[in-house]
Amino acid sequence: MHDMAASGVVVVMGTGGTIAGLSSTGLDQDYKAAQLGVAELVTAVPALAGQPIEAQQVAQLDSKDMGWAVWRALMQAVSDTLARPEVDAVVITHGSDTLEETAWLLHLLLSPTKPVVLTAAMRPASSAEADGPRNLADAVSVARWAAAQVLAGVVAVLHGQVWSGTDVRKVHSWHIDAFDGGGALPLAQVADGQVVATPDALWVPPRGQWLPAMGALDQLPRVEIITSHADADGALVDAMLAAWTASDARRLRGLVVACTGHGTWHRDLEPALLRARRAGVVVWRGSRVARGGVESRPDDTWPVAGRLTPAQARVVLAITLALRDLG
Repeated sequence: MHDMAASGVVVVMGTGGTIAGLSSTGLDQDYKAAQLGVAELVTAVPALAGQPIEAQQVAQLDSKDMGWAVWRALMQAVSDTLARPEVDAVVITHGSDTLEETAWLLHLLLSPTKPVVLTAAMRPASSAEADGPRNLADAVSVARWAAAQVLAGVVAVLHGQVWSGTDVRKVHSWHIDAFDGGGALPLAQVADGQVVATPDALWVPPRGQWLPAMGALDQLPRVEIITSHADADGALVDAMLAAWTASDARRLRGLVVACTGHGTWHRDLEPALLRARRAGVVVWRGSRVARGGVESRPDDTWPVAGRLTPAQARVVLAITLALRDLG
């Protein structure tokens, strides 16, 4: 068990989401996300009073509408903030819907020497069961604990559990305990501000670097997700190939297939995927199954996305293509 030991500044960055949402009717199901500023969220948590905390509003949106423009601003803000010597860590308040995508993007593009902690909520701030205040307090506790342990990298703190940014995913559409690690254990547990690390759990070291050239990109390469299912065929793949010609800046560059089972797809889908590959489109196989992912095999002829969800894999493939373009 560890207490908060680091005493430097924790910068809490707001991007909106349910954690900042309000209901005008008092019903949790009837609310509008991204209504409160991040400074209001911090002020509303008594456990954070008197701590060296800065609030910074990076964006204000429902995370279902997340995209490169916000990600780019967030990357720059996090990179600049982590470079400040008095800052111990960054906490990001985020919507739950795309948190797993943002976590992977941060992991891929940042090379933090300090903790970056995401948190969210499944109930709006106006709810009698609001989980945002506890999650935010826990996230700051984890940020300070990790800084004191000289741990760096991206994690998510939700419902008293600390998940690696490379594992976390949303697994329930409305339950207050809506996240897990896709079969991986949490890195730690949080209760009453105390962080208890899982034995032998390791933070995944950061692997990226925020390049000025990435910040100059107006958009990421187009990568889409399609699903294999009963009666699937290649009509959607062919339509995408036809819609964006080779000269189109937003032409199709990658496809992630949310496959059945352990990376299989309908036989009628494969001819179109072969046509896409011949046209220069990178095709990855993921799985629409909640856990297990797709492991590579020696005789594979199509790349696999490993344990990534299709949404995570789309982010990874888009960033991979962007970095390849930049050389």
